Amino acid sequence: MIIGIGTDIVEVERIRESIERWGDDFLKRIFCEEEIAYAQKHTDPYQHYAARFAAKEAVFKALGDRAFVNWKAIKIVNDANGKPVCHFLEHEFDGNVLISLSHTKHYAVANAIITKKT
Repeated sequence: MIIGIGTDIVEVERIRESIERWGDDFLKRIFCEEEIAYAQKHTDPYQHYAARFAAKEAVFKALGDRAFVNWKAIKIVNDANGKPVCHFLEHEFDGNVLISLSHTKHYAVANAIITKKT
């Protein structure tokens, strides 16, 4: 049973400008260490930061109520097969979150679908 759907699109340039302007303060406010390490291992890390930023926004939208979640409470990582997955770090969550990410040189988009655990 689907209990929420969220979509977000972000300009990669906007994330790049934020990182260049605020540096580690921005990165550490939005991303966990694992997300930062993943993005930094790529030639163009900004696309990967933007995709994870969009994924977190999509999850916020799918939840509908951000009262118990903040940027660092959600971790977007890839599983062993490269599939993006969402983990809640600060709270128990009684549901499943399905994530899809995509990015180009200029845009990153993410979708999140929240279903009830079966």
